[in-house]
Amino acid sequence: MEIFNNHKKLYLVASALFIVLTLFVAILPALDNQAKIQPLPDAIPLSEAAVRGKQVFIANGCVACHSQQVRNVEMDRKWGERPSMAADYATNKRMDVWINTATLMGTERTGPDLTDIGTRQPSLDWHLVHLFNPRIVVKESIMPAYPFLFDYKQNPTDTDVVVAVPEGVVSSAKGKVVATQEALDLVAYLQELKQAKLPEATVAPEFLYPLKQEAITGGTEQVDETEADGKNLYANNCAACHQANGEGLAGAFPPLKNSPIVMSENIQLFVDIIMNGYDARGEYGVMPAVGTNLNWTAKEVTAIVNYERNNWGNQAPKVSVEEVQQILNYINEMKAK
Repeated sequence: MEIFNNHKKLYLVASALFIVLTLFVAILPALDNQAKIQPLPDAIPLSEAAVRGKQVFIANGCVACHSQQVRNVEMDRKWGERPSMAADYATNKRMDVWINTATLMGTERTGPDLTDIGTRQPSLDWHLVHLFNPRIVVKESIMPAYPFLFDYKQNPTDTDVVVAVPEGVVSSAKGKVVATQEALDLVAYLQELKQAKLPEATVAPEFLYPLKQEAITGGTEQVDETEADGKNLYANNCAACHQANGEGLAGAFPPLKNSPIVMSENIQLFVDIIMNGYDARGEYGVMPAVGTNLNWTAKEVTAIVNYERNNWGNQAPKVSVEEVQQILNYINEMKAK
């Protein structure tokens, strides 16, 4: 054939074939998906600060260790209330002419998944301490520290955000650790990473391959379900700040060991703090409304209350689900007024 003897025609035909295939295999299907897949009704677009924070996230290569996709397998249940779906990524747009859409779904999970980190860990204080030095809050962490996102000031101004670093971590000669705008933007991005609620008529995909209790306990250990739930709830949602030993971090997060609030006979304040958070007014970092953010039920609150009241040397009478439910009803009534 003449075409094989004429390199101009050969390249022209090959180029035309490539363009046609690209159009039908990549471009048109992508445009069709873009038209069909819309954000969920309750999805909230990123704020300006969070958009800047996303750029900081990209610039520091965070996607290399952190995924943003909850797979539909049971082991991923702790990362979100439901498996991720296409609509979760519909708000991702090209950041500028030179930067692609950047869904940041990731390809491996060296660190925790961040799909719903804004719900699991909304605390500004915790994120800033964690960025400054992850080992402060998670001793086993292999995440690199990002001290270049912070400054040191002897006399911070009222507008400066001082990081609640525990005593002894930074030399007093350096002054207080103050977050830069880049650090605040990055935390704003992390705080806004939340799974949107599905419409009532939409059924979420199921988590597959559920873990059996026998596989967890080896089939020999008898585990009280309430206690096991309390331990897991604490490990997944509280230990990062209050530490696995319940001793907290001096100057950053309060101890639960021997805490008068935890050990009190009247647990109303304790339950209220779990559900609605607490501001220690400078003594410690602000605790977010963990229970409310995670939609904890009376059973879950009871489990974690009993776990904290009977560990690390704490010994206090256990409370019942009915007692906690009465307190939750009262708290909800006060909110409604």
